[in-house]
Amino acid sequence: MVRRLIGYLLTLWIVLTANFLLPRWLPGDPLSALLDPTSASYVYDAEVRAALAAYYGLDRPLLAQYGHYLSGALTGDLGRSIRLNRPVSGLIGAHLPWTLLLTLTALSLAAVLGLLGGALAGWRRGSSADKVLVTLSVVISNAPVYFVGTLLLIVFGARLRWLPLAGGRTPFATYPSLLDAARDIGRHLVLPALTLTLATMGSQFLLVRNSMVTVLGEDFMLVARAKGLSSGRLKWVHALRNALLPFVAHLAAHAGLVITGAVFIETLFNYPGMGRLIFEAVGARDYPVLQGAFLAVSTVVLGANLLADWVNQRLDPRLRHV
Repeated sequence: MVRRLIGYLLTLWIVLTANFLLPRWLPGDPLSALLDPTSASYVYDAEVRAALAAYYGLDRPLLAQYGHYLSGALTGDLGRSIRLNRPVSGLIGAHLPWTLLLTLTALSLAAVLGLLGGALAGWRRGSSADKVLVTLSVVISNAPVYFVGTLLLIVFGARLRWLPLAGGRTPFATYPSLLDAARDIGRHLVLPALTLTLATMGSQFLLVRNSMVTVLGEDFMLVARAKGLSSGRLKWVHALRNALLPFVAHLAAHAGLVITGAVFIETLFNYPGMGRLIFEAVGARDYPVLQGAFLAVSTVVLGANLLADWVNQRLDPRLRHV
């Protein structure tokens, strides 16, 4: 685990460097609107424009900007948003909990449904139920996220009006109790979480199902059957536990894809998470926000993969010597 941790720290440094370079490779810059005479926000005073560039450090050499960025990232100072003139750490603190709520809810639902469905389908491999579940999982996993979200929004939000159309909670609402606040936030969470769950559940189902089929053909399963163990113990204890190893690794690796999908979903549902923040920051070329947001997301993904390595070592002690 120490070697793995060192590898993750090296990966984090590479991510930090990529976070610094990628926004600067985008066409334009944060002050392009201020320097464009055709823009409504054009600053006519050249001294003011120069002062703005100096204030945000955009007049420094690239290497100097990189050194300032690394020192700020290590000390927790992510700078100020050029678009909103607010501390980036405050913006991330306001948006990251919403994204974590959405992604953790969707990942948990997809993991439970994929795990149970894949185990049952693998146990009954070749049956009609297995074929139906495999077909549905392939169709759902290949459907565009934006299309699925729009369909759910039209049916349950616009037509039936069972759920809110957008947002993370009702604007200007006051809650008499925490239960009322949780209920309102939960109603706004249903559609984006369901969209993200459907987008990720198919691949997890197929992985567990195929792993179960492979495990059922192993010699130790034949020995377990010969001992006269019950079908429930064979399925849930012997077969499923050995099928969990690739599932846990895939679940952690899938966290990055889930957050990427959350960018589109949060934009579609106007959900106040990191995806919405990144989307608006890209349009404004807001370097500090992009750097801070990508750093927060990358740290969460790397942390999830490190946790998956630890869980896999607990499930299979042989990995501790690899």
